[in-house]
Amino acid sequence: MLRRTPTRATAHEPLAAKVPEITALFWLVKVLTTGIGESASDFLGQIFVPLAGVVGVFGLWYALRRQLRATEYHAPTYWFAVLMVAVFGTMAADGVHDGASLPYSVTTVFYGLVVAAIFWRWHRTEGTVDIHSITTARRERYYWAAVLATFALGTAAGDLTAMPLNLGFFDSALLFAAIISVPAVAWWRFGLNPVVGFWAAYVVTRPLGASFADWFGKPVSQTGLGWGDGTVTGVGLLCFIGLVAYVARARNDIQRPVPEPAHAHGLAHPHLHLPEGLQPQPAES
Repeated sequence: MLRRTPTRATAHEPLAAKVPEITALFWLVKVLTTGIGESASDFLGQIFVPLAGVVGVFGLWYALRRQLRATEYHAPTYWFAVLMVAVFGTMAADGVHDGASLPYSVTTVFYGLVVAAIFWRWHRTEGTVDIHSITTARRERYYWAAVLATFALGTAAGDLTAMPLNLGFFDSALLFAAIISVPAVAWWRFGLNPVVGFWAAYVVTRPLGASFADWFGKPVSQTGLGWGDGTVTGVGLLCFIGLVAYVARARNDIQRPVPEPAHAHGLAHPHLHLPEGLQPQPAES
């Protein structure tokens, strides 16, 4: 078994990878959170903008606090954090667009640069941006900064295609469904680096899910089906709770520790890093 030897340096470090293994269910729940983030943000804004702000800011703070204080991956804690990042990321992107009166083309480029800067700094500092290496507090902070920035980027990009480019919500959803298949096929058939493929697809999940949510919720006059943002949010939350409960019970998305060879460090070698102080010891008889 693995027994943690407490040290001062590892007092606040996670015991194992803090993110789930990448499976088909991971992508389903991820896309679902993006749709809920879009519809919930719009729904709360329609009710009372200050309320939306309080829910977004406090919810993000509380969810990330729980996630960052955890020492291992816990499905409800992790996915609640992703959901609140989705809500807050939508509000942040819309706030920059509406508050500063910046066109979506500008905000898309801006958030694209923010995402690039985070990945550059993360890789420069840690030598890897692989999610299988999220085993220290610093790497996890980089991870959540990247997740938040990708949500904002995806929000701006989705709104850009749906409105200024006049594709409408459903056609935008089809466009992003085609785009997200590119890294999947490139990894499957042409050997694309799995870390690059993962993050490329991860960014696109945001406009994909949001475009479907807007298509379901927005009025027919805006190329939607007219179900209402509140209805879409409620149905999405029920599906979200059911899927996360299943994942938490099945526990088949927990990453298995894989020792990292001494020479493996970087994008081309996605391994799990065991934190200092976590040493294998024989089980007691």
